[in-house]
Amino acid sequence: MKSLDEILRDSATRHHRLCPRQVLGARMGMFAASLLALDLPQSDKRLLAFVETDGCFVDGISAATGCYVGRRTLRVEDFGKTAAVFVDTQTERAIRIAPRPNVRKLAREYAPEARNRWEAQLLSYQTIPDADLLDFKWVTMRIDIPALIGQAGTRVTCNTCGEEILNQREILWESKILCRACAGQAYYAVLESKATLTLRQ
Repeated sequence: MKSLDEILRDSATRHHRLCPRQVLGARMGMFAASLLALDLPQSDKRLLAFVETDGCFVDGISAATGCYVGRRTLRVEDFGKTAAVFVDTQTERAIRIAPRPNVRKLAREYAPEARNRWEAQLLSYQTIPDADLLDFKWVTMRIDIPALIGQAGTRVTCNTCGEEILNQREILWESKILCRACAGQAYYAVLESKATLTLRQ
C-alpha cells in the first residue's frame, strides 16, 4: 500500500489540486484495503468500486485503489452521497464505507490552526483515526457481479440501429438483438438534425 501522502499527490495531479473530498476518497480506499485484506492499489481487476457520487471524491478512491472507469473497475451510482461500496470479485465480500456524520465538526478539533472550515477539513481528514472518520457496513450486492463484469471481447450488433454492443449489454427481444436504447431504455431522445430537415424540404 502506498502512503497517504503518495496517494494524495497522485490524486492531486489528476484533479489539479487537493481538496477534502479527495482525502476522504483516499482514506476510504485505504480502509477498504485493510478490511478486505487486499494489496492496493491493485494491478489486476479483483476489486470493484461503486461510488455514490462523482467529482473529486472519485479521484481519491482511484488513486488509493487503482479502480478506474476506464479499467471497468469503478462504477458511478449517483446517489449524491460521499460513500462507496468496495467488492472483492473473487470472494464477493462487499463493504460500504461513508464518513461518520460528525466529521465536519470534528475537523476543527483536529486542525485548530486552520484558517477556515475548508482547510480544517483538508488537514484533519488526513489525521483523524479511521474509527472516528469512517463508518462501515458489510453488505450484499443486489447486482449480479459476474454479469456486470461481462466477458471482455464479446461484441454483437444491434439489429435496429446497427451500432456495436460490448460486454454483453444487449437485450434479446422477439429473437432480435437490441441495444438498450433501441429496447426503450435510452437516457436521451434523438432530435432531427438540420441536415435531415433540409433533405426533406
